[in-house]
Amino acid sequence: MKELTQRQRDVLDFITDYIKIHAYPPTMREIGEHFVISVKGAYDHVEALRKKSFIRLGDKRSRTIEIIKTEHDHSANTLVIEVPLLGTVAAGRPILSEENWEGAIPIHHSLLKKNAQYFALKVRGDSMIGAGIVDGDVAVIEKQESAENREIVVALVDEAVTLKRFFKESNRVRLEPENAKYKPIFTQNARILGRLAHIIRSY
Repeated sequence: MKELTQRQRDVLDFITDYIKIHAYPPTMREIGEHFVISVKGAYDHVEALRKKSFIRLGDKRSRTIEIIKTEHDHSANTLVIEVPLLGTVAAGRPILSEENWEGAIPIHHSLLKKNAQYFALKVRGDSMIGAGIVDGDVAVIEKQESAENREIVVALVDEAVTLKRFFKESNRVRLEPENAKYKPIFTQNARILGRLAHIIRSY
């Protein structure tokens, strides 16, 4: 059985939820309007779902989509998104992150926002131990270029990448550790790479 693309999963979820609410399936036009795509685009996604045996279609009639099985019925692999593992982030003194592909971390799709991008970094050091982040953890980061005060972020400082709690001051940024052994990093040249979304730990 071929796996579904992310958009096909979204369309299947929409059809499933629509039937639960209305007791009948959506039209191609309603699917298209929901995803801001053409009727033909909606039909192409529905046809792909039919070919992969997730739905059944009636003969050229409106509202004839029948769910055969849902996303939760097929292989668990299709429920997992591969997040790229890019290198190391310091939770101590800043360490240069190797911006190269080291593999991927499987994350269940329910833990990730549909329209966001993510990457993962290995944590080294103990400066964020007060936030429950320890050496050896994998930090899953949502890509974004700004942050709110007190968010834990990955920031690029002097060509090094570090994981710290973010504070915006009047004319500088303070990157605060969660360990009294370490001093804050004060800088006017921090580049925010993303905010912490999840921590993964192996035992």
